[in-house]
Amino acid sequence: MYSPDLDWLSQLGKLQSLSMARVNLSTMLDWTHSINMLPSLSSLYLYSCGLQNTNPPPLHVNLTSLEDLDLDSNSFDSVLRAKNLIWNLPSLQTFSMYDSGIQGPIPDTVGNMTSLQYMNLQNNIFTGTLPSTIKNLKKLQKLQLSNNFISMDIAELLHRLPKDELEQLLLDSNNFTRSLPAQLEEFSRLTQVSLSYNHLSGDIPVGIRELKNLSELWLNSNNLQGIITEDHFTNMSNLEHLWLSDNSLTLRVENAWNTPFRLISAGFRSCVLGPQFPAWLGQPTINTLDISNTSIHDAISGDFWMAFISASVLDFSRNRLFGTLPTVWIGEILSDLSFVRLCSNMFSGNIPIQITRMKELQYLDLACNNFTGNIPWSLGNLRAMAHTPNNSSDLSYIINFGYIGFFMYRPVQFDSLLVITKGQQLEFSRGIVYMVNIDLSSNSLTGQIPEEIGQLIAMRNLNLSWNHLSSSIPSSIGELQALESFDLSHNELSGEIPTSLSALTSLVRLNLSYNDLTGKIPSGNQLRTLENQTSIYIGNPGLCGPPLPNNCSETDTAPSDSEGTNDSISLYLGMGIGCVVGLWTVFIAFLFKRKWRIICFSSTDHLYDWIYVQVAVSWATMTRKICLSGDQD
Repeated sequence: MYSPDLDWLSQLGKLQSLSMARVNLSTMLDWTHSINMLPSLSSLYLYSCGLQNTNPPPLHVNLTSLEDLDLDSNSFDSVLRAKNLIWNLPSLQTFSMYDSGIQGPIPDTVGNMTSLQYMNLQNNIFTGTLPSTIKNLKKLQKLQLSNNFISMDIAELLHRLPKDELEQLLLDSNNFTRSLPAQLEEFSRLTQVSLSYNHLSGDIPVGIRELKNLSELWLNSNNLQGIITEDHFTNMSNLEHLWLSDNSLTLRVENAWNTPFRLISAGFRSCVLGPQFPAWLGQPTINTLDISNTSIHDAISGDFWMAFISASVLDFSRNRLFGTLPTVWIGEILSDLSFVRLCSNMFSGNIPIQITRMKELQYLDLACNNFTGNIPWSLGNLRAMAHTPNNSSDLSYIINFGYIGFFMYRPVQFDSLLVITKGQQLEFSRGIVYMVNIDLSSNSLTGQIPEEIGQLIAMRNLNLSWNHLSSSIPSSIGELQALESFDLSHNELSGEIPTSLSALTSLVRLNLSYNDLTGKIPSGNQLRTLENQTSIYIGNPGLCGPPLPNNCSETDTAPSDSEGTNDSISLYLGMGIGCVVGLWTVFIAFLFKRKWRIICFSSTDHLYDWIYVQVAVSWATMTRKICLSGDQD
């Protein structure tokens, strides 16, 4: 829908609520003048309308009754031109301009909106510092400034904020610096604090424990350092989401710590939790847990696995965890897991067949462990890998929207998730929701590759390299039309490369090197476009055909010159020996058998006489014909 103008609004003088969300208003540069003619308006929703700046803006503001204003997802490029209308509404209670491309500093006139309770300015290009006049907003409860370019000392920022009613403070992905001040404890009503992806340094003050109402604390991806003890959380009985990943923090708490809180999600990546496994994290309420690269060198108890009844994301990678994977926790307990990463540990034993009961699993990384035995044959049961991921998948809800079960919270941020694919380590952010992956490389797996793997048609990365897999490559591989990276190198695979491999039109990297494969390399346009052609097949002396130098026709059918000479000599030598042996056999038989000699010589005489008669008759006949022919001439 679109509207060429808004002049018709001037006839609706008593209008109180107007919603034109997603109506195309991109051609109108005087929209503020039309809206300003509605003095009774209390609610205005113009999000996703393609609105642009007004030039010039109205000189006098008539919207004295406006309480709710939503201008999300528009096309503003400056904050100053419309500030007389947008930033000077004393009755405004909720104000949102999320993702509207606004540039420049937040105007000082924001302090005139003294009735404001909720302000969302996320995903813009606001620069500079937060104006000191914002302290006038005594009724402000929720302040959302994430994903901007605001630069200032975090202590000065907190000094400028109103403390009385503030409950939500979302300031992640900006340029805030210095250490967290002790005055943070003065914001006693805070329930959500997000300062992740900034440049904060120093330690976390113990006084943070005074935030008794806090349910979410996001401090990940900063430069924080120091030690965190149980004292930091003494009064935090409402804490549900704790993210401290990608800092230089050490959690020094008792292993059997009886926490005052029950977590729903937690992230401690690159912090120090070990060496003992933190039993206090075995809380049945946790849905998402990242303890990768946390210096843990311990086994995981069965009780801990049992605690994750409703988990959807599990990342224990890059530790020194050891022991076997229990069979019960996968099939019966963690059936809803969509993301499992246990790579770079010391796990051993078989990969449980029950892992194929995880219907929502679309990312499985067990690489660089000590797993043995066969690959589970029932891989076709991994239902989520048989359908192209979309925004309705479980992993998508977690990453993009922050949904975990029936809970909603700030999205899990995988901005620095590294994935080994296409022969290199690639960094994924929210794109991880579309990655369908199985990585079992660098283990000691044996047996053959299950034919059922061809049912996982949404697979994009399959890495089974550096194992002891044998037998042939299943022809069902050709069904994986979404496959982009395929690595079977350094195994003991034999037989021919299936021709179905040439049907993988999405393939950009293939590695079959160092196996025992034989026969002709399949041809196909996609296979010929891959880089480093020769290195794909190196270490398989039985393979032939392009791109390798040895020709299959010469190898299979045409002998070399030396081979031909040897064959000829053998043939003639055999014939000579056969003739000699045959003649000597006849001679010896005649020598000892008189009757044979008589029969043979008699037969020879009869044969001679018959031949003589036939020749004589034929000669006489031919002579007579010649004579008759001469007489006629």
